[in-house]
Amino acid sequence: MATKSPQTSDSINEVETLFQLGAHLGHRKARVHPKAYRFIYKFINGVSIIDLTKTVNLLNKARTSLTEHAKEGKKLLLVATKKSHAAMAAELAQRYGVAYTTTKWLPGLITNFETLFRNVQKLERMKKEQESGTWDQFVKHERVAMSKALYRLERFYKGLLPLKHRPDVLLVIDAKKEKNAITEARKHNIPVIAIVDTNSNPDEVTVPVVMNDDSPEVVRYVLENLLKTYSSAYTEKKAESAVDAATVAEEKASQAEKESSEKPVKPKTKTARKPASKKESSQ
Repeated sequence: MATKSPQTSDSINEVETLFQLGAHLGHRKARVHPKAYRFIYKFINGVSIIDLTKTVNLLNKARTSLTEHAKEGKKLLLVATKKSHAAMAAELAQRYGVAYTTTKWLPGLITNFETLFRNVQKLERMKKEQESGTWDQFVKHERVAMSKALYRLERFYKGLLPLKHRPDVLLVIDAKKEKNAITEARKHNIPVIAIVDTNSNPDEVTVPVVMNDDSPEVVRYVLENLLKTYSSAYTEKKAESAVDAATVAEEKASQAEKESSEKPVKPKTKTARKPASKKESSQ
């Protein structure tokens, strides 16, 4: 009997894990999007059952895509404003050093990033002032007002602190919920990797991962897996870049030293002494 390859074995194990977490449970037939039918195995009591072998294939594709983006140094933004997933998404994003937005999608976040980024810079400045004790010089009611302003900025912009420019890639939980973010990303040709349930059009995103997007357990499992994949590849890329930079600097120093040692030394010439004048000779 032929043994299964490790890759096939891993896929089967992941299918079993996703099944136990409830990733196969889609929406009722009346709510299924026509373009999601190709990812459905069958209907049981009117409820769509997602083909998890296809889900695993899509998940592998998403991991590959995130790895490639990370190795190119591209910045990822996690979009997860669904209340049942927001706190968990923020926790995982912070753990893996990824930018995120979990309160609401800020209109124009991509289109007018430079304008909105001023609020991120303001947040950074206010936090530094608070931590350094600069606020101590103000009276109590002024500090209270400043604390309220800081709270409002943190609520909407805290997750964007890792960004220094417009995000290069979006990772979305619940494509239907985050349709505004996806629409804006598509206008700017920004790739979108998204968890998509059967009530959404999977063709609207670059890499869909079709699965149950309502269960916190399965969403956490998949999200942590994807963020860990991206973070590992991005950290590896930064380490390689640092080594390359150090190597280049060392080579330049070595080359400069070599050129300096090979440079011919110009012999010193004796300055001809000016002949003494007749007056000086007579003296």
